[in-house]
Amino acid sequence: HTVEADERMIVNIQDDLPGSERSNPNRLPVNVAPVETSSAKILDGKQVAERLIANVAEAVHAHTRRGGRPPGLAVVLIGDDPASQVYVGSKVRACERAGIVSRSHRLQHGVGRGELLALIDELNADPEIDGILVQLPLPAHLDERTVTQRIDPAKDVDGFHPVNTGKLW
Repeated sequence: HTVEADERMIVNIQDDLPGSERSNPNRLPVNVAPVETSSAKILDGKQVAERLIANVAEAVHAHTRRGGRPPGLAVVLIGDDPASQVYVGSKVRACERAGIVSRSHRLQHGVGRGELLALIDELNADPEIDGILVQLPLPAHLDERTVTQRIDPAKDVDGFHPVNTGKLW
C-alpha cells in the first residue's frame, strides 16, 4: 500500500516477502522516500510527522484486524540524562499514538556490562519485540560498539549494527 504523506514524501507500507532473510509475518516495514517536485516548498516537519504517525497507525490497525499482533519497540535508557529522557519519552508517545507496543527499560547509570548485555539478549529473543533502541551516548564505563553489536541486526532500530551500516554502502 502506498499513501501520500505530503507532496514531498511518500510512505510505502509493504509486506515482507516470504522466505526473505528478514521475513516476519508481524513486521510492518515503512519506507520513506523523497519525491521530486518542480518547485521548492517549505516542509512543516511537525505536520509531516503527524501524518506519518497517522499512516503508520492506520497500517498497524489494518494489520491487527487481519489477525497480526501490533509491532513492539523496546527502548533502553541508561542513567538520567534529561535530554535522553525527553527523546525516549517522545518515542514512547509516538508509539502509543501509532498503535505500536513500547516497553521502556530504564537502568541505573552504574549498570554493569553483563546486566545490559543480558537485557539485550532477552529483547533479541522476545518474539513480541520487533525493534530495539538503546539510547546513546552510554555512560563511559560501557562500550557502545559492544552494545550495538549485541543487538540483532533485524531489530536494530538505529541501524548502528555493522551489518546494517554495511548495507548503506
